[in-house]
Amino acid sequence: MIDADGFRANVGIILTNDAGRVFWARRIGQNSWQFPQGGIKPHETAEQALFRELQEEVGLSPSGVTVLGVTDGWLRYKLPKKLIRYNSHPVCVGQKQKWFLLRLTDDESAIEMSGSPKPEFDGWSWVNYWYPLSQVVMFKREVYRSALRQLLPHHNRTLQASAKPTLIAELRLTETLAVKRAADRRA
Repeated sequence: MIDADGFRANVGIILTNDAGRVFWARRIGQNSWQFPQGGIKPHETAEQALFRELQEEVGLSPSGVTVLGVTDGWLRYKLPKKLIRYNSHPVCVGQKQKWFLLRLTDDESAIEMSGSPKPEFDGWSWVNYWYPLSQVVMFKREVYRSALRQLLPHHNRTLQASAKPTLIAELRLTETLAVKRAADRRA
């Protein structure tokens, strides 16, 4: 679904484990990493697209996760001009995304990225909550920052219920360092 402004409706998925780390996936055949994401079909709600994409890209069913939070409104990014397909109609100039924060309730052995006919990822890792902000491609960086910031209270609430105070302090310090590194790169 591409809107009148040329933005494709999409969902982004931030999957976290009990230790507060997030699922970071490597795009197949590339050294490019990102959170799982995917388009919303015309007949789907954002939540339906979330669970379809989660199954297709990560191999997890809705019963294997708990939804902790969702971003307010749409977060948008524009594609670099070299990635825009001007010969397709309607022309897609970027993505507008709803981001979901999920907690894995299944065992991580349930993660299976080769289950779909066209896998998008060939590797994954659990990383610190703020790590993706310094690693994702530049044109997605502001959307990642907004999503991570909006979903942080849901993430922290879950951690506080189950984690040690030192882990929460470590996450706050890492957030500060990640934001500083991203600011230094822009300068």
